[in-house]
Amino acid sequence: MKFFPKNLDIEDKRIILRVDFNVPIENEKISDPSRILSVIPFVEKLIKKNAKIVLVSHLGRPEGKKDNKFSLMPIFEFLKKKIGTKIFFYADNIDEKAKSKSLNLKQGEILFLENIRFFPGENENDDKFSKQLSELGDIYINDAFSCSHRKQASIHKITHFLKDCYAGPLLKKEIDTINLILKEKKSPVTCIIGGSKISSKINVILSLIKNVENIVIVGAMANNFLAYRGFEVGKSLVEEKSSDIIYKIYSEAEKNNCNIVIPEDYKISKSFEGKAENREKNEINSDEIILDAGSKTIKLIKNIIDQSKTVFWNGPIGYFENKNFSEGTNSIAKKISDNTVNNSLISILGGGDTIAAINKSKLNLSFTHLSTAGGAFLEYLEGKDLPGLSVLK
Repeated sequence: MKFFPKNLDIEDKRIILRVDFNVPIENEKISDPSRILSVIPFVEKLIKKNAKIVLVSHLGRPEGKKDNKFSLMPIFEFLKKKIGTKIFFYADNIDEKAKSKSLNLKQGEILFLENIRFFPGENENDDKFSKQLSELGDIYINDAFSCSHRKQASIHKITHFLKDCYAGPLLKKEIDTINLILKEKKSPVTCIIGGSKISSKINVILSLIKNVENIVIVGAMANNFLAYRGFEVGKSLVEEKSSDIIYKIYSEAEKNNCNIVIPEDYKISKSFEGKAENREKNEINSDEIILDAGSKTIKLIKNIIDQSKTVFWNGPIGYFENKNFSEGTNSIAKKISDNTVNNSLISILGGGDTIAAINKSKLNLSFTHLSTAGGAFLEYLEGKDLPGLSVLK
């Protein structure tokens, strides 16, 4: 991988910096700016080196059409207050006018492009559009690991038209973090995997089985394992035709001496808005919904964390949106945090829902790494060669 060299002379050079500012915006206000804040230190380093910066990002999925609800204007206003340099917003076509704007930048100034997905050429990974985009800079840096599993112009094809292309520091940090699970791991390694669809994470789980000691299945995904073992799951979310997948997981786990852990008890209710009631796994009625891990299960997971040196967590423990079912998520988050601080546990949290649950808890927590990369993170864990990374090798 060609990582951006710290000693590279970039004075007066135009740098196209692909970032991920895909943040939640409500009523034109950013509700969680963490992705933006993580990029700012690198931008400030480029400014100090007298580079000219062309910032490229997307927001949502506008499908190649201009849509004000996906405009980057609120992020532009946020950046203006946070970065001590001139920053210009450009909302027109990527053409000679855009090239002229980039050429007219002074040292340390920023040209911030409107949502790159407003242009159909982006999603289509179009040659002409990629070439026009490349003409806005002299050097390209991809610092958006979360988008690197997509073949899109600003991630993939743009590198065909620029000689100097690099991976940025945030992208490097994501790769180094995944290597802490797969290659440079401190054993025992425990992976806590949640979510609703087991089919979407089957390849990740099968990959992890070969590399870790424990896989703890939580959230709605665990319902499938309960049903597979013949237990009543009531009205709980279950994925159809998942038995073959679960059989394969257990078979591979046995071959690789990996311990698969599923909940022993649950917190249930008759509705998502209801109150929590603790039940053993063989006491669930047909009109009830499993919505969180029970007290025995929380204790079991905590004991496994105590015996681990590395923990990777993707997917909330329960239906955290209702505080009555947030105990599992909050107590496991606190345990991982405490062990990270006190016992040098390597803790890696990934996925938008997991981060949202952590933020909602309002707890003062510390982890080795929080990844918002989602799909790209999981695909890299599977061992896939991501298009946005392969072009930087």
